[in-house]
Amino acid sequence: MPPPFLLSTMEISLNDGEVLEELFEDKKIIQNKSLYRFTSDSILLSRFARAKYGDVAADFCSGSGIVGLHFLCLNGHISGVTLFEMQSALSDMAERTISYNGFKNARAVCCRVQDIGREYDDKFSLILCNPPYERGGFENLTYEKAVCRKEITITLPEIVEAAYRKLKYGGRFALVNRADRLAEVIFCLKARGLEPKRLQFVSGTPGGKPYLIMVEAVKGGKVGLEMLPTAVNAPSV
Repeated sequence: MPPPFLLSTMEISLNDGEVLEELFEDKKIIQNKSLYRFTSDSILLSRFARAKYGDVAADFCSGSGIVGLHFLCLNGHISGVTLFEMQSALSDMAERTISYNGFKNARAVCCRVQDIGREYDDKFSLILCNPPYERGGFENLTYEKAVCRKEITITLPEIVEAAYRKLKYGGRFALVNRADRLAEVIFCLKARGLEPKRLQFVSGTPGGKPYLIMVEAVKGGKVGLEMLPTAVNAPSV
Protein backbone atom coordinates (compact mmCIF):
# COMPACT_ATOMS: atom_id res chain seq x y z
CA MET A 1 0.00 0.00 0.00
CA PRO A 2 1.23 3.57 -0.64
CA PRO A 3 2.05 5.85 2.32
CA PRO A 4 -1.09 7.38 3.88
CA PHE A 5 -0.30 10.84 2.58
CA LEU A 6 -0.20 9.81 -1.08
CA LEU A 7 -2.74 9.24 -3.80
CA SER A 8 -1.84 7.98 -7.26
CA THR A 9 0.40 10.35 -9.22
CA MET A 10 -0.66 12.04 -12.44
CA GLU A 11 0.99 13.34 -15.58
CA ILE A 12 1.58 17.08 -15.75
CA SER A 13 2.35 19.66 -18.40
CA LEU A 14 5.13 22.12 -17.59
CA ASN A 15 5.01 25.79 -18.53
CA ASP A 16 7.86 27.67 -20.19
CA GLY A 17 10.95 27.66 -17.99
CA GLU A 18 9.62 24.98 -15.63
CA VAL A 19 11.47 21.81 -14.70
CA LEU A 20 10.85 18.88 -12.39
CA GLU A 21 13.47 18.54 -9.68
CA GLU A 22 13.96 16.09 -6.84
CA LEU A 23 11.82 16.67 -3.77
CA PHE A 24 12.19 13.44 -1.81
CA GLU A 25 13.05 9.96 -3.07
CA ASP A 26 10.76 9.47 -6.10
CA LYS A 27 8.77 12.67 -5.48
CA LYS A 28 9.31 15.73 -7.67
CA ILE A 29 8.81 19.47 -7.29
CA ILE A 30 8.14 21.98 -10.04
CA GLN A 31 10.67 24.82 -10.30
CA ASN A 32 10.93 27.69 -12.76
CA LYS A 33 14.35 28.84 -13.93
CA SER A 34 13.16 32.45 -14.25
CA LEU A 35 11.62 32.63 -10.75
CA TYR A 36 12.99 32.14 -7.24
CA ARG A 37 14.28 28.60 -6.74
CA PHE A 38 14.72 27.04 -3.33
CA THR A 39 18.11 26.77 -1.64
CA SER A 40 19.56 24.48 1.02
CA ASP A 41 18.11 26.74 3.73
CA SER A 42 14.71 25.22 3.02
CA ILE A 43 15.87 21.62 3.39
CA LEU A 44 17.74 22.48 6.59
CA LEU A 45 14.58 23.96 8.08
CA SER A 46 12.34 21.04 7.09
CA ARG A 47 14.77 18.70 8.86
CA PHE A 48 15.24 20.96 11.88
CA ALA A 49 11.52 21.17 12.65
CA ARG A 50 10.18 18.35 14.81
CA ALA A 51 6.88 16.71 13.93
CA LYS A 52 4.31 15.42 16.36
CA TYR A 53 1.66 12.87 15.46
CA GLY A 54 -1.35 14.60 13.96
CA ASP A 55 0.33 18.00 13.55
CA VAL A 56 -1.65 20.53 11.55
CA ALA A 57 1.17 22.42 9.85
CA ALA A 58 1.58 25.55 7.77
CA ASP A 59 4.39 26.88 5.61
CA PHE A 60 4.59 30.70 5.54
CA CYS A 61 6.29 32.39 2.56
CA SER A 62 6.22 28.95 1.00
CA GLY A 63 7.38 29.81 -2.52
CA SER A 64 7.03 26.68 -4.64
CA GLY A 65 6.34 24.63 -1.51
CA ILE A 66 9.70 23.06 -0.76
CA VAL A 67 9.73 23.44 3.04
CA GLY A 68 6.19 22.26 3.72
CA LEU A 69 6.17 19.46 1.16
CA HIS A 70 9.61 18.14 2.09
CA PHE A 71 8.53 18.21 5.74
CA LEU A 72 5.39 16.26 4.78
CA CYS A 73 7.49 13.65 2.99
CA LEU A 74 9.71 13.26 6.05
CA ASN A 75 6.74 13.06 8.42
CA GLY A 76 3.84 11.17 6.89
CA HIS A 77 2.14 10.92 10.29
CA ILE A 78 1.14 14.60 10.39
CA SER A 79 -2.43 15.58 9.55
CA GLY A 80 -1.45 17.90 6.74
CA VAL A 81 0.21 21.11 5.62
CA THR A 82 -1.09 24.36 4.13
CA LEU A 83 1.26 26.43 1.97
CA PHE A 84 0.82 30.23 2.05
CA GLU A 85 2.51 32.17 -0.75
CA MET A 86 1.71 35.62 -2.15
CA GLN A 87 3.11 35.17 -5.68
CA SER A 88 0.52 33.47 -7.85
CA ALA A 89 3.07 31.84 -10.17
CA LEU A 90 4.88 30.17 -7.26
CA SER A 91 1.64 29.17 -5.54
CA ASP A 92 0.38 27.66 -8.79
CA MET A 93 3.54 25.58 -9.10
CA ALA A 94 3.07 24.35 -5.53
CA GLU A 95 -0.53 23.39 -6.28
CA ARG A 96 0.52 21.45 -9.37
CA THR A 97 3.35 19.77 -7.44
CA ILE A 98 0.76 18.62 -4.90
CA SER A 99 -1.40 17.16 -7.69
CA TYR A 100 1.53 15.59 -9.52
CA ASN A 101 2.74 13.72 -6.43
CA GLY A 102 -0.75 12.90 -5.18
CA PHE A 103 -0.39 14.55 -1.78
CA LYS A 104 -3.90 14.24 -0.41
CA ASN A 105 -3.39 16.32 2.75
CA ALA A 106 -1.57 19.34 1.36
CA ARG A 107 -3.04 22.50 -0.13
CA ALA A 108 -1.73 25.79 -1.50
CA VAL A 109 -3.27 29.17 -0.63
CA CYS A 110 -2.23 32.26 -2.59
CA CYS A 111 -2.20 35.27 -0.27
CA ARG A 112 0.11 37.51 1.73
CA VAL A 113 1.00 36.15 5.14
CA GLN A 114 -0.39 39.38 6.63
CA ASP A 115 -3.73 38.65 4.95
CA ILE A 116 -4.25 35.02 6.00
CA GLY A 117 -7.93 34.74 6.92
CA ARG A 118 -9.34 34.64 10.43
CA GLU A 119 -10.60 31.12 9.76
CA TYR A 120 -6.99 30.05 10.35
CA ASP A 121 -6.70 31.73 13.77
CA ASP A 122 -5.48 29.29 16.46
CA LYS A 123 -5.53 26.49 13.87
CA PHE A 124 -1.97 25.26 13.45
CA SER A 125 0.15 23.24 15.84
CA LEU A 126 3.28 23.94 13.78
CA ILE A 127 4.28 26.76 11.44
CA LEU A 128 7.42 26.64 9.32
CA CYS A 129 8.90 29.73 7.69
CA ASN A 130 11.89 30.43 5.48
CA PRO A 131 11.22 34.16 5.10
CA PRO A 132 12.85 36.90 3.09
CA TYR A 133 15.63 37.86 5.49
CA GLU A 134 17.93 40.18 3.57
CA ARG A 135 17.70 43.96 3.68
CA GLY A 136 18.23 46.32 0.79
CA GLY A 137 16.71 47.14 -2.57
CA PHE A 138 16.23 45.24 -5.78
CA GLU A 139 19.85 45.62 -6.93
CA ASN A 140 20.21 43.21 -9.89
CA LEU A 141 17.23 41.06 -8.98
CA THR A 142 13.85 40.96 -10.67
CA TYR A 143 10.89 41.90 -8.49
CA GLU A 144 9.73 38.27 -8.34
CA LYS A 145 13.09 37.12 -6.99
CA ALA A 146 13.72 40.16 -4.81
CA VAL A 147 10.55 39.76 -2.73
CA CYS A 148 11.56 36.17 -1.93
CA ARG A 149 14.96 37.24 -0.62
CA LYS A 150 14.50 40.75 0.74
CA GLU A 151 12.11 42.34 3.24
CA ILE A 152 10.20 44.31 0.63
CA THR A 153 6.62 43.07 1.08
CA ILE A 154 6.87 41.68 4.62
CA THR A 155 9.01 42.18 7.73
CA LEU A 156 10.12 39.88 10.52
CA PRO A 157 7.71 41.45 13.09
CA GLU A 158 4.81 40.95 10.66
CA ILE A 159 5.72 37.29 10.20
CA VAL A 160 5.98 36.76 13.96
CA GLU A 161 2.63 38.49 14.52
CA ALA A 162 0.95 36.26 11.94
CA ALA A 163 2.52 33.14 13.45
CA TYR A 164 1.27 34.07 16.92
CA ARG A 165 -2.29 34.56 15.66
CA LYS A 166 -2.43 31.36 13.63
CA LEU A 167 -0.81 29.04 16.18
CA LYS A 168 -2.71 27.12 18.80
CA TYR A 169 -1.61 27.64 22.39
CA GLY A 170 1.44 25.42 22.78
CA GLY A 171 2.02 25.41 19.02
CA ARG A 172 5.54 25.67 17.60
CA PHE A 173 7.04 28.16 15.18
CA ALA A 174 10.22 27.12 13.35
CA LEU A 175 12.08 29.60 11.19
CA VAL A 176 15.47 30.20 9.60
CA ASN A 177 17.21 33.56 9.36
CA ARG A 178 20.60 35.20 9.07
CA ALA A 179 22.96 34.57 11.97
CA ASP A 180 23.67 38.29 12.36
CA ARG A 181 19.96 38.86 13.08
CA LEU A 182 19.85 36.49 16.05
CA ALA A 183 19.22 39.21 18.66
CA GLU A 184 16.41 40.70 16.56
CA VAL A 185 14.79 37.29 16.00
CA ILE A 186 14.87 36.38 19.70
CA PHE A 187 13.53 39.81 20.71
CA CYS A 188 10.65 39.68 18.21
CA LEU A 189 9.63 36.18 19.26
CA LYS A 190 9.71 36.86 23.00
CA ALA A 191 7.94 40.21 22.62
CA ARG A 192 4.99 38.45 20.98
CA GLY A 193 4.68 35.53 23.40
CA LEU A 194 6.59 32.99 21.33
CA GLU A 195 9.24 31.56 23.63
CA PRO A 196 12.43 30.33 21.91
CA LYS A 197 13.01 26.71 22.91
CA ARG A 198 15.57 25.35 20.41
CA LEU A 199 18.38 27.15 18.60
CA GLN A 200 20.86 25.84 16.04
CA PHE A 201 23.60 27.70 14.20
CA VAL A 202 24.60 26.73 10.65
CA SER A 203 28.12 27.22 9.33
CA GLY A 204 29.65 26.52 5.94
CA THR A 205 32.66 24.61 7.30
CA PRO A 206 33.50 22.78 10.55
CA GLY A 207 34.44 25.43 13.09
CA GLY A 208 33.50 28.18 10.66
CA LYS A 209 31.57 31.34 11.43
CA PRO A 210 27.80 30.68 11.42
CA TYR A 211 25.86 32.27 8.60
CA LEU A 212 22.36 31.03 9.53
CA ILE A 213 20.27 30.34 12.60
CA MET A 214 17.27 28.06 13.00
CA VAL A 215 14.93 28.70 15.91
CA GLU A 216 11.89 26.87 17.24
CA ALA A 217 9.61 28.87 19.53
CA VAL A 218 6.49 27.81 21.44
CA LYS A 219 3.37 29.93 21.89
CA GLY A 220 3.03 30.38 25.64
CA GLY A 221 6.11 28.25 26.32
CA LYS A 222 8.20 28.39 29.49
CA VAL A 223 11.63 30.02 29.53
CA GLY A 224 14.46 27.65 28.66
CA LEU A 225 16.50 27.41 25.46
CA GLU A 226 18.17 24.24 24.15
CA MET A 227 21.36 24.94 22.20
CA LEU A 228 21.92 22.33 19.50
CA PRO A 229 25.30 21.46 17.95
CA THR A 230 26.22 23.65 14.99
CA ALA A 231 25.13 22.17 11.68
CA VAL A 232 27.63 22.26 8.81
CA ASN A 233 26.29 23.05 5.36
CA ALA A 234 27.87 24.78 2.40
CA PRO A 235 26.00 28.09 1.97
CA SER A 236 23.78 28.42 -1.09
CA VAL A 237 24.81 30.89 -3.74
